[in-house]
Amino acid sequence: MSEDTIFGKIARGEAEANIVYEDDMCLAFRDLYPAAPMHILLIPRKPIPRLCDASAADQALLGHLMLTANKIAEQEGLGDKFRLVVNNGEGAGQSVFHLHLHIIGGRPLKWPPG
Repeated sequence: MSEDTIFGKIARGEAEANIVYEDDMCLAFRDLYPAAPMHILLIPRKPIPRLCDASAADQALLGHLMLTANKIAEQEGLGDKFRLVVNNGEGAGQSVFHLHLHIIGGRPLKWPPG
């Protein structure tokens, strides 16, 4: 799996995105093909292809992503009404191999998904 994905290019500022949040560890932008009225992708700046490729050294980064997702949901007016999704691998629906969290909300979400 290549580390040079569209998300890597966005993280490096080489590709455009509608960025809603960024800090030194991650950035978030609106999904081009939203599954709900609010659909934001949150990516680490570090190029980790899949969640299963993260190591113990990435523990602080992974925790930061989770807490940042909360901050973004609040910023976007969702409060505590949102879903986080991480697709791990092609068989689970991952199409860009740069770890990313989908922050989805703005409408009632059903269970089970997919």
